[in-house]
Amino acid sequence: MSGTGSILEAGVPSARSRALAVLRVRSRALAVGLLPAALAVVLVAARATGRLAGDPWPTVTLVVCAVAALVLLVGGAFAAVVLRASPAVTPTVPLSEAAAPDLYRLVRDLADRMDVPPPSAIALTPDCDSWLEDRTHAAHRRGGARMAAGGAGRTSEPGPESAPGAAPVLVIGSPFLWWMRVAELRAVLAPVVAGTGPSAHPDIADARGFVRGLDAAVDVGSRRGLGWIAPPARLLLRLCRTDAAEMERGVAAAASERAQGVDYGLRIVAQEQVGLAYAGWDRLLTRVALPAWRMGRWPAHLDAGVVSALTELSRRDRLAEGFTPRLGERPACDLLEQPGLIDEATSLLAARLFHGGPAEAGPDWSPVDWTAYPEEVVDRKWRTEAARLHAALDALAVPAGRPPGTSGSTAPTASTAPTAPAAPAASSGSAGSAALPGSSGPTTLAAADSPPPTADGFAGPTLERVLGYLTDLGGEGAAGEALAGRISGELAREERAAGPAGGAAKARGADAVPLFPLQPPRSGRDLLADHVTAMVCCAAVDSAGAAPGLDWLDGPVLLVGGDRRSDLAPRVLCLVEEGNPEPLRDWLSALGVRPEKPVRLV
Repeated sequence: MSGTGSILEAGVPSARSRALAVLRVRSRALAVGLLPAALAVVLVAARATGRLAGDPWPTVTLVVCAVAALVLLVGGAFAAVVLRASPAVTPTVPLSEAAAPDLYRLVRDLADRMDVPPPSAIALTPDCDSWLEDRTHAAHRRGGARMAAGGAGRTSEPGPESAPGAAPVLVIGSPFLWWMRVAELRAVLAPVVAGTGPSAHPDIADARGFVRGLDAAVDVGSRRGLGWIAPPARLLLRLCRTDAAEMERGVAAAASERAQGVDYGLRIVAQEQVGLAYAGWDRLLTRVALPAWRMGRWPAHLDAGVVSALTELSRRDRLAEGFTPRLGERPACDLLEQPGLIDEATSLLAARLFHGGPAEAGPDWSPVDWTAYPEEVVDRKWRTEAARLHAALDALAVPAGRPPGTSGSTAPTASTAPTAPAAPAASSGSAGSAALPGSSGPTTLAAADSPPPTADGFAGPTLERVLGYLTDLGGEGAAGEALAGRISGELAREERAAGPAGGAAKARGADAVPLFPLQPPRSGRDLLADHVTAMVCCAAVDSAGAAPGLDWLDGPVLLVGGDRRSDLAPRVLCLVEEGNPEPLRDWLSALGVRPEKPVRLV
């Protein structure tokens, strides 16, 4: 089977026959658009030869000609939009041959072994997937659709992948290059590269171009004044949806069959690594990268981090024990000339795609190394959340603390707490603990600059203040509900003020970021538990010699004596959900944490 020959599958219609079915939809749409014009030509010819003399044929001919002209005008405009609309292009980091000569040689060797055209270029995406992407549309050549490695917003001169008739671009998931070995990567890429053969078939290429044009026309129809374009484009997409899907399935089946002769046995083993890489990558993004992104920092080496995360997973999970020895083999990232720079570029793109961060680094969007992550991200995250917690307490007019021995049952409830923002308590210590609600961020408070104790026995933001407010031996949880609502509202205001909603919400296609947001909705109770945990960690760091740490699978953690303490969460939940502070107080006492000591907020 040649790279441009027929594509046959056993038991199902061929991909080529499905492509022809898609093209028949296009031909029928063209015929419908030309039908009024053909009828007008017939009427005009009949009138000219005297076959249709007398009334009402002059009026009928005039009306049909006017309708034909209108249909031709509308149809021509619609066809122009379908032909010229730019199909969506996945944001990627282009990889030139000079930056990865060994990887290009590996891909070309695969194409030669399977007798298919080699991909025109290679690009990386911060995802655990690989595919072929056609970038030969004229709009890509006009706009220079390739993204420079330095950021998602830059463009450069169109490369060979955008030339007419060029082979598709091979898009490789960047985590694969760091986690997989060279032989595993070759086995996984074989069926993907084999897809360039079916892509070169003219009927399949035309059918794919027609479907992509319709999809782009639907997007154009969302613009002001062009809404009339979307309905016919959606109708045509519905008419060819089944055949287009079956065509792609046929192409995939043909490519898989073609690749069976290349490292088939190793591919079965390599597929296990694909699933493992996906699990580790998802955990790294949601537990480790997302907290940093929210703090205005982006981890500069996510791909290297996924190796650490998966290594940790293999250490904990018995099912992954056999994967550790393979780390001694040559990693696929050795195929790159400068893997560190490529890792940094894909990490920045990941932050843009999954969080909506800026396209380039700046003063408010700077990279962070893994070694600095605990101090610059974890510690700052805890202290920011602690400041937000005390700002919420200030808004509820909660005293800055209570003297030791005071009963916790005297904590204010939601019925006594004011619903409108109130001034901070009269205590001089609480006045500077945090920013008022609606401000851009918390106020800095250094523990060394704390004022002397006030009449209530404490100064500054203390853990005792939080424990006293949330203590509810009756178990109704009214105080916690009021505090959780205040925190949720403040956090929502901060995210609206700092998030990408302004310009990104109006962007379209690949320019609308984040494309894949990782922030699931969190309840008020969950937010309150997170903020109380942050306050406890701050107190442990300031008064008990604990330290912020990084767990590759779970993100920010508290280290005591170099060991991770994983027994804090249930005690915090007992306080937040049941109003019982005793388990947490016992934990603090065993650790040597002083709840009455003010914590430092950043």
